[in-house]
Amino acid sequence: MRTIKRQHRAVNAPIADLVTYRALPTQSVEHLDPFLFLNHHGPQVYPAPNNGLPFGPHPHRGFETVTFILDGDIMHQDTGGHQSIIGPGGIQWMTAGRGLIHAEISSPEFKREGGPLEILQLWVNLPAKDKMVEPRYIGLQEPEIPTTTLDNGRVTIQAVSGNWAGTQGAVQPLADIQLATVHLTEGGTLELNIPAERTIFFYTVRGRLRVNGEETSARQLVEFNHDGDELHLEATSDAVVLLGHAKPFGEPIVAYGPFVMNTEQQIQEAYRDYQAGTFGRWTE
Repeated sequence: MRTIKRQHRAVNAPIADLVTYRALPTQSVEHLDPFLFLNHHGPQVYPAPNNGLPFGPHPHRGFETVTFILDGDIMHQDTGGHQSIIGPGGIQWMTAGRGLIHAEISSPEFKREGGPLEILQLWVNLPAKDKMVEPRYIGLQEPEIPTTTLDNGRVTIQAVSGNWAGTQGAVQPLADIQLATVHLTEGGTLELNIPAERTIFFYTVRGRLRVNGEETSARQLVEFNHDGDELHLEATSDAVVLLGHAKPFGEPIVAYGPFVMNTEQQIQEAYRDYQAGTFGRWTE
């Protein structure tokens, strides 16, 4: 059974009127290679009317954003020509690659009607060989994401990428990144085998659990040692977990604002390219 190195509490980091807790990076943990960043927005209830999400047009290069919509919606647009509105239970997987500009805002309906909102955004690194690939975007509604149910219905795994208990995820990423959301009712248990060399990403979104014998609760990121391959979860209340694993890239990480590359020179090149318009021109 893997041992836990440390638990990290997400820090309060509101953005305008959006309730936000940043789980990665914090003062106690910089990254969990290749997982770079996690913002937990909400839960909160927006009034009618409202301004919605505050993420207007901005650039990215060198990594991927994976967004999990638990409540509310996100309207996506980017300079690659992709547009979508994804609702509760859906996901967005955007590969920034060589660079693009995108916006993540609320739909006109949500801004008009309001309602509950809870969203997770995870940044996943790209290996050096794929930093400059063509951008791509995948937006999936909840019914398009395979699920598997275990422990007499007390555990449901939404397989986003990779293979989970024999169920193949909806997205085939460039690197071997396995991601899922796990919903457990109180008393539900889950046992997984994850090779010791792989980094586990384990963030409790809601509820309380016992993981490999240690208590954890909402808004805590669990960091594991690389000393075992067994993962055992037991829900001590109804709970939701963002769970992933991947083999570490072991490459230099240089991050500055919206760009994640391997060298300072590459960061400077990203800014020059963005200013020169090679990420595309934004049109409303």
